[in-house]
Amino acid sequence: MTDNGKVKINNDSNEKRTKFFGLPFGLYVAIIVIVLVGMKLEVLTTDMVGSFAILLTLGMLFGELGDRIPIWNEYLGGGGLFVFVVVTILASKGFIPEKYLESITVFMDDLDFLALFICVLICGSILSVNRKQLAKSLLGFIPTILLGVACAFILGGIAGLIVGVPFKDVALMYVLPIMGGGNGGGAVPMSEIYAEVTGQDNSVYYSFAIAILTIANVIAIISASLLNKLGKVKPELTGNGQLMKEEDEGLKETKVDVKVTNREIVAGLLLAVSFYALARIFSKKLLPNVPIHAFAYMVLFATIANLTGIIPEEVKQGAKKLQSFFSGQFMWLIMAGVGIAYTDLDGLLSAITFSNVFIALLIVIGAIIGTGLGGKLFGFYPIESSITAGLCMANRGGSGDIAVLGAANRMELISYAQISSRVGGGIMLIIASILFSIFLG
Repeated sequence: MTDNGKVKINNDSNEKRTKFFGLPFGLYVAIIVIVLVGMKLEVLTTDMVGSFAILLTLGMLFGELGDRIPIWNEYLGGGGLFVFVVVTILASKGFIPEKYLESITVFMDDLDFLALFICVLICGSILSVNRKQLAKSLLGFIPTILLGVACAFILGGIAGLIVGVPFKDVALMYVLPIMGGGNGGGAVPMSEIYAEVTGQDNSVYYSFAIAILTIANVIAIISASLLNKLGKVKPELTGNGQLMKEEDEGLKETKVDVKVTNREIVAGLLLAVSFYALARIFSKKLLPNVPIHAFAYMVLFATIANLTGIIPEEVKQGAKKLQSFFSGQFMWLIMAGVGIAYTDLDGLLSAITFSNVFIALLIVIGAIIGTGLGGKLFGFYPIESSITAGLCMANRGGSGDIAVLGAANRMELISYAQISSRVGGGIMLIIASILFSIFLG
């Protein structure tokens, strides 16, 4: 209500409905037509500019559609998951010319824009957390992951009994790759362990493991969306992107009044890439024989920097603003890139049988239940703990984390997601070594 007593009408929601990706509808359509025609005529460059144009255009097209389709936008992941599904199909069916599929894969994988995205999110998310809250949450997070793994084995075993798959096969061929922290840090090294123990070629294990992992990844993404919906229905179960419950006054966030300019935001970017450089030094040179991923080191170093208070507050806030920008504006672009560069639709479809999907589904449900209970035990919000300690164990690592958190609308939890994928994945490799020796040695 205004000072003269008249009611002030808020048109923000109406404006959002009439604009698409912040653009008037006519301009939005014109941009899409220009880029897609340029792509089909193959006149776009195959460098970063062309790749960025295609990914951002496909992302904003299908992201806006997914956010506006009834039922899908409420229960099936909204724009983020819609981008992932549609772009994956378009890429596999030849809609995107082969040279752009290759350039986008180079952009996402070789140039590793995904790594930059994750670095920015890790740095901003960790540095923005209350120091006492961060320290307390880490103490209970690994046990929560282990509870999720235990329940995944239990429910996976039950699923195997129902469809006639022995527990040994469920444990080795289903639970291990699904809960193993992804492809590069899970399925690939597990296949090497399998080859070493059995003397067979590693492809015997890997070809099946990656297909099952891909099925579980899709289930995890959909489950993340459903958990997000559950949080809206049962708000007492969620911290809306905050993992730790604020039962202690000392854990509550205090509002920080600092001036953040563009320079502090760029400083946040410099900080993120510096943490990653330090992490690479440790993982590749100082401790090359220790199987710890660079992102896991990055989480560790960013955590130490936060706990010791060596980062100025304005730089921390700059890193937080940068994280918010990346997660809010590049999410659909990333989902399009993941669909093109990291998803094999034909391999996924060939592995879709009732027994495979049923076993994978119960393993993922086991991870959700176990980590939800663990979260309740260790003072976490159950939905946030199920998403990070559960679903981010049962997906395809870094790209899976982004897809899961995007579907759950909780990108600020990327640091905990990376702990699951990297540290949790390392724990699963130890478990895999033991189980392979017991059952196959």
